[in-house]
Amino acid sequence: MKKQLMTCMISLLLLPSFCGILAADKKLAQTGFQFLSIPPHARSAAMGEAFTTIDGRSSSLFYNPANMARMDCFMDFSFTKQNWIADINLISASFAVNPARGAYGTLGFSLMTVDYGEIQGTRVDAGSDAGYIDTETYSPGAFVVGTGYGIALTDRFSVGGQIKYAYQSIGSNTIPILDKNDQMVDTETKDNELGVVAYDFGTLYQTGFRSIAFGMSVSNFSPEVKYENESFQLPMTFRIGISMDVLDFLRVDDSIHSLLVSIDALHPRAYSERLNFGIEYLFMDLFALRGGYLYNYDERGLTAGLGVQKNLNNRLIAFDYAYTPFGIFDNVQQLSFRVSL
Repeated sequence: MKKQLMTCMISLLLLPSFCGILAADKKLAQTGFQFLSIPPHARSAAMGEAFTTIDGRSSSLFYNPANMARMDCFMDFSFTKQNWIADINLISASFAVNPARGAYGTLGFSLMTVDYGEIQGTRVDAGSDAGYIDTETYSPGAFVVGTGYGIALTDRFSVGGQIKYAYQSIGSNTIPILDKNDQMVDTETKDNELGVVAYDFGTLYQTGFRSIAFGMSVSNFSPEVKYENESFQLPMTFRIGISMDVLDFLRVDDSIHSLLVSIDALHPRAYSERLNFGIEYLFMDLFALRGGYLYNYDERGLTAGLGVQKNLNNRLIAFDYAYTPFGIFDNVQQLSFRVSL
């Protein structure tokens, strides 16, 4: 028991050191399909995205599929609507089914769609005063759909994975057709759309000491892709996390009060290392207050949110809200709905 506690304390101390040492390595603009990095659920967003070891049931597919193995209900469904920066709208949903209460694992499905709005197209025209002319408007869009599986290999250790297909369309453009003298003789229209298969996988270890849990996940692992000449990769992210209900150390009735604290260390492909901190206070398994902090982000920092849930005839219904100040951009708000049977 003492050895487990010492391991937990050392890990907590090393998480900030891990990020501080590696943060000197600046990595910028190395990935595409950035919509895959947007937090897809209000509860996780309110907790600063420190969600690697948190039981999110079906929404665990977006952070660590191994957490689905902890699902104790037959079915779970969640739906989230959010207004992202620059008038970008996202909808995400997840569904998981646990037919034998974990004996054969948990199967899940996830979906996210992105609406970038309507954009005015232009093309180069040396004959105009501005150097360009307007073309038709277009509406870029993207989506990702996946299926995942999580299973407990022992009473403490779980694994999970997800395979998904990500697609993005950023409109079309007109390309000049040149003759042998480099004179334009005609034009052709090219559609800029791209799809790729990606993978997520993770592990979860429940130490057995109080409620302390460790987790690891890798998201958006894929081959390089390209639209035309320049290739790029998806925003692959490696996460290590730890969490626990800190009221476990006190003589508090956990059916009335719980105070969940979570810390994640992130190693993104396109940014320097980051730390995510999250906290959730739950009162009588009914009302939740949440907060978080995103360390080493350009525009985001503090996060906040709340949630209400109620068990009605063995059906758990929950609503979650998240609010994220986004610096020079608009503030982001998310609303999620979840039902478990």
